[in-house]
Amino acid sequence: MTETNAEQQSNIQYAVDMSDVKKSFDGKEFVLNGIDLKIPKGKITVIIGYSGTGKSVLLKHILGLLHPTSGSIKVSGKEITSMTDEQLTKLRQDYGMLFQYAALFDDMTAIENVMFPLKEHRRDMPRSERLQIAKDRLKDSGLDPKHFNKLPAEMSGGMRKRVGLARALALDPDILIYDEPTTGLDPVLTEMVDNLIVSTHNLRKGSTSIVVSHDLYAAFRIADHVAMLDSGRVLLHGTPEDFLNSEIDLVKRFVAKGVRKELQPKNGESEEPARSTE
Repeated sequence: MTETNAEQQSNIQYAVDMSDVKKSFDGKEFVLNGIDLKIPKGKITVIIGYSGTGKSVLLKHILGLLHPTSGSIKVSGKEITSMTDEQLTKLRQDYGMLFQYAALFDDMTAIENVMFPLKEHRRDMPRSERLQIAKDRLKDSGLDPKHFNKLPAEMSGGMRKRVGLARALALDPDILIYDEPTTGLDPVLTEMVDNLIVSTHNLRKGSTSIVVSHDLYAAFRIADHVAMLDSGRVLLHGTPEDFLNSEIDLVKRFVAKGVRKELQPKNGESEEPARSTE
């Protein structure tokens, strides 16, 4: 008896499985130089690293926007390196993407921004249904209904992030990707976005969250797994505790600069990081 698609999906351990992925733009230097990375399904994985280590290029490969020079990339068990443009377009409907600065359409209200992907990819869906889905996603993201008809210029930075997240959720994706979600935000808004990532993940059981971040403390605070890139390779992939206990010199220096001091208990009290719950 053959397995159904649902059964096959349930047997997949990794949302993304990259094996010996290399990428060179000039045929000489490799931006990605043998990436081996398995991103567990249903978890929050944060990808960190110094500037220029290949984080953005890695993300574009996961999205199918760049094709590797060599290697294998499987998303939900499907090899994407051999997919046609049409197949990749369909695959991307399984992704939800929150861009660095939310990237909302300036001339659309909050609710119109969230309805946009539904209008593009669910053209046979009645407008009333698209409208209801948009309202539900905005509520899930914590935006008060009184702001639904505001333009981006009329909203605060935190409100725009919520709208961006609601839009990313519009197509009910299996994989949520956050590209530097706290860049340019003050500490209060940064904590709000971190908590929003975790609460959204916990609300959508079985979904996978991938966060590319420069914020060390936030990464260790919200992640189930952390992957650190260096020179186009994965230097270390493990739990936050694995990083805190690592003897790798570069990891120790990276952690010491922005994480360890933040995670130390204060006045003898333990701090509980905002990890996802399963």
